[in-house]
Amino acid sequence: MSQHTPSVATSHSLENLAQSLLNPAVMRPFTTLLTPGGFLLLVIMAVLQWIMPPASLSALVQIYPYAVFGAGLFFGFRFHRSQLLFATLVLAIADRALLQYAVGDAPMEGVGRILFNAAAVLVPLNLAGLSFIAERGLVTARGLLRLVIILTQLPIMTLLCRPEQAGLAALLEHRLLDIPFVGGLPIAQPALLAFGIAFILVTVRFICRPNLVVSSFIWALVATFLALTAGHVGTVSTLYFATAGLILVVSVIETSYVLAYRDELTGLRTRRALTEALLKLGGRYAVAMIDVDHFKKFNDEYGHDAGDQLLRMLASKLTKVLGDDKAFRYGGEEFCILFSGQSIQDAIPHLETLRRAVEASPLTLRGLDRPTQKPRESKSDGAQRQTASVTVSIGVAEAKDRNTDPEHVIKAADEALYRAKNTGRNMVSV
Repeated sequence: MSQHTPSVATSHSLENLAQSLLNPAVMRPFTTLLTPGGFLLLVIMAVLQWIMPPASLSALVQIYPYAVFGAGLFFGFRFHRSQLLFATLVLAIADRALLQYAVGDAPMEGVGRILFNAAAVLVPLNLAGLSFIAERGLVTARGLLRLVIILTQLPIMTLLCRPEQAGLAALLEHRLLDIPFVGGLPIAQPALLAFGIAFILVTVRFICRPNLVVSSFIWALVATFLALTAGHVGTVSTLYFATAGLILVVSVIETSYVLAYRDELTGLRTRRALTEALLKLGGRYAVAMIDVDHFKKFNDEYGHDAGDQLLRMLASKLTKVLGDDKAFRYGGEEFCILFSGQSIQDAIPHLETLRRAVEASPLTLRGLDRPTQKPRESKSDGAQRQTASVTVSIGVAEAKDRNTDPEHVIKAADEALYRAKNTGRNMVSV
């Protein structure tokens, strides 16, 4: 028996590891990083390499970049997304300038080579800088300042092309280190350094604040690097520049969708998502309405920040006990649970488990003087952290026979919730 114990323990450890890795909370940063930016870039690379013939690429380049850059400027202005608008402007200017002055095979000479080197340094640094800016609107002092900074780079590039600035332009091709494997790349070492700095900055930004827009800047940098290392300024480079813009556009659209269907505070799906989910249901299903007991009193006593902390804790319990696909934030301190294809009798054991889990988990309140970053050394003065006990009341109803209308079922669950509150709270009522 003892000989099999290690293998059983190892099996359990691997199973726990697999469950941890498949946890939505663990996987979310990876999916946020890879989609949609990584997927879009992979598709475009496959199209360019294996699917679309050269003749079709020439036709595509007549439409694709204009459609993407136009969409970027439109959605950036319409959604008040300065990051998207300015990044699209940077990519469009770089692409058009290179097509005008540097078209052809690398290495180029003269003005074309200077503009190519300048663009290879400035574009990644611009994208990295834009990934860090906060959205404060377009027609503001900060928005106009960013526009001025971007447009000021155009006369700077023009000055570099003057004969008297040949020494300064030569710095854009200065060999920093003797690295054999980068010698065959079309871009010079200062540009490689600029890309390296940009990748590090945007990656750190994503680690600190993982979201779709920041991840799109990572893939836009990759697409820009492919555009400048294609070895030929023309069709392929333009398609990669446009793809960088497309990745940014799609990320903003996807973010708007997520904000509409995902509650920003709790991460749960919203009431709009619940309405759409209910419309797809037919036959038997159960709906549970959950409300935090004495939430107003809790907010008055501990403050709204503690109230937000409580709502996040409850959302975590909901997803842990019932799964991410069943829980919705209905509004305020009220949540809704959808049990597709189940009856009240099927739902009650899960709801009782949830109720007991909340009751048995006192909330540890964060102090007002809590630092935003965890200190390197834990400092304890012997004072105990403040905790608060919370409970929830739950009402549940089901759709059956002729009573399948979602509004009627939710109303019945709401009435059951009020019965739970009037009967003493911290209970499940039908």
